[in-house]
Amino acid sequence: MNAIWSFMKRNYKIIGVVAVLSIALLSFFPLKEKSDPEKDKMLIELLTFIVEKGHFDPKDIDDNFSKSVYKQYVLGLDPSKRIFLQSDIDEFAKYETQLDDQIKSKDLSFFNLTYERLMERTKESEAFYKDILDKPFDYKIDEEINTDYEKVPYASTKAELKDRWRKQIKLSTLSSLNDKLKYEEDKKNGVFNKDNDSLSLSEKKKAEKAKKDKEGPKSYEELEKETRESSLKSLNELYSFMKDLNRDDYFAIYLNAIAEGFDPHTNYMAPDDKEKFDVSMSGKFFGIGARLQKKNDFTEITELISGGPAWRGKELEAGDVVMKVAQGDAEPVDIVGMRLDDVVKKIKGPKDTEVRLTVKKSDGTIKVISIIRDEVEIEETYAKSSVVEKDGKKYGVIYLPKFYINFENKDDRDAAKDVALEVERLKQEGVQGIVMDVRDNGGGSLKTVVDIAGLFIKEGPIVQVKTTGKNKEVLWDKDSRIQWDGPLVVMINNFSASASEILAAAIQDYKRGVIIGSKHSYGKGTVQNVYGLNDFIRNSSVGNLGALKTTTQKFYRIDGGSTQLKGVSSDVNMPDRFSHIEIGERDLENAMPWDKIDPAKYEPWKIENYDAVIANSKKRLQQNAQFQLIDENAKWISKRRDENVYSLQLDKFKQEQENLDAEAKKYKPISDYKNKLVFKSLPNEMALMEKDSLFKEKRVRWHESLSKDVYVEEALNVLSDMQSKNVVKSKLPSKTKKGKLVGSL
Repeated sequence: MNAIWSFMKRNYKIIGVVAVLSIALLSFFPLKEKSDPEKDKMLIELLTFIVEKGHFDPKDIDDNFSKSVYKQYVLGLDPSKRIFLQSDIDEFAKYETQLDDQIKSKDLSFFNLTYERLMERTKESEAFYKDILDKPFDYKIDEEINTDYEKVPYASTKAELKDRWRKQIKLSTLSSLNDKLKYEEDKKNGVFNKDNDSLSLSEKKKAEKAKKDKEGPKSYEELEKETRESSLKSLNELYSFMKDLNRDDYFAIYLNAIAEGFDPHTNYMAPDDKEKFDVSMSGKFFGIGARLQKKNDFTEITELISGGPAWRGKELEAGDVVMKVAQGDAEPVDIVGMRLDDVVKKIKGPKDTEVRLTVKKSDGTIKVISIIRDEVEIEETYAKSSVVEKDGKKYGVIYLPKFYINFENKDDRDAAKDVALEVERLKQEGVQGIVMDVRDNGGGSLKTVVDIAGLFIKEGPIVQVKTTGKNKEVLWDKDSRIQWDGPLVVMINNFSASASEILAAAIQDYKRGVIIGSKHSYGKGTVQNVYGLNDFIRNSSVGNLGALKTTTQKFYRIDGGSTQLKGVSSDVNMPDRFSHIEIGERDLENAMPWDKIDPAKYEPWKIENYDAVIANSKKRLQQNAQFQLIDENAKWISKRRDENVYSLQLDKFKQEQENLDAEAKKYKPISDYKNKLVFKSLPNEMALMEKDSLFKEKRVRWHESLSKDVYVEEALNVLSDMQSKNVVKSKLPSKTKKGKLVGSL
């Protein structure tokens, strides 16, 4: 799982020891123009230096560390074992316990060997798939494939490797062919897919599908050829992307293998990656507000971001192909064949500057479109709320996708300000309870989670933070005001991590509300700081070196327990599709251990029917047929994970899929479920929906998903059980200890 972590501002106060050492680094990292190998050596030295001195619990760079880096790096280069031969691995393995020495001496021998071999084998594999897809597959041969690549050995010869490619491609085309044959059979019998009416399909796609439904029958040979052509197109696009990668991209993989040898959340970020994470964290960037994708050598507009400059201009459209980019009055640059990242760099730029795009429209016409760059807000990043009536009472649902903040501008919007605003809007609507939904929220700013938790209590400690060699620090909500003192439910799942876990843990420890969702949250109980690597050198003539995110602290609940590995256990455990699969921090290599410190001083709220509310919810779950079916489905999914062998004979494969489809049909009511609740936008959004059809469609989709969400339905049941008259606010200590907010999550 790739959860989205966030970062702190560039002008943070670096942990003491690193601050001192960074000054010392200036003296022995004087920079001048150097070749790429010298830059690579510098990156290794900077990375290991910062991690060894600033990491919460640095590991010794020894043979065990070397083995960990080796495993992470080699698996990362070829996870499906269809690039390297066993002879390559045997040659690489000689370095398995030598990487620690190479790291210390800045020796690039291992990386150079693997990079050159990867380039060689990748070129060979491109010839493999093109030759394999050049002729029809024989689906009458009785053979099978094992997709458990971790247990499958590397191929011994090129012929064996090519045969592995053949089987993997054949499995893909066979699956597609089986679907096409079934579609033709359904069409012959007059059975059509009803997805034409789905919101998920654009009008263009609906029209294309309707036309396809009316087409005459296709022969087996035609369908078989279509599957190979489709696979060839996909693989060509993949290899086109791979050709866009350069040596620096692969060296970043090697650096990350070293960084993650310390813990899973210590990462090297190349300059482009750092920029993407900054955008992810703040939810804003300067540009035209369009999403792009690469299609072979061409760059296509896939979506316009609502409210952005391109959207406001009404000239650029989804489906337009960008041919050239010009800065203001400068000559346009042909971007056909250019890397997508490089195209994005040319289109993005400072506020109030002009970019001119030469685009090819869907009708084939060529048009030059001038757009003035402006700040673009990624709406999906931000908190949003909805109101719903149930049993004559009105409730609010706030969905928070991440704990975002702009560290460069404290006056800009952040998650805490936005959630506070949504709470006020819900209060104006007269809601009698609030659901705070942080499912799939991978974390974010430490400051915002402390502020958000403080919206629901009077004042008091929210989280404890521990740094190596220092006393623990207690971070407090210092504002005695309570934004919302009514019934509160916090929804989590397996992918609620980091800051989400701090919020859930604080609400749970105070008994301020009820935590419902998966058995437990993700289990990331560490804090990371981001260090710009150029800050450690005398000048920047070497160019942008990127940044290093390293684990500097661990956080603890106010009851003293860490959320690391264990996560936050729900008060009401609701079954989901991952109930019988272990997912989370505990499954990551080099994860840091769980531990406990002394609790902070705090006093829980007194909700008289707290235990009864939880007991009632658990009883409802036991009697709820939908949740019983979800749990049964989770057990089936767990069992299916261990089945990795597939037949490549059409008749056998078809029978296997029919058996799976028959069993899967038992679980179709899960996706068909509707809770009969009507969710609505608040007045401020209703006004915006009148002007913005794209924004309206996104909200309609969200409300539609809420109306199918059995978990939200139970959250509202819990709110109904929590009567505000039974909530007694406790008196917390009037003397508060100010906590300094360090790091991010």
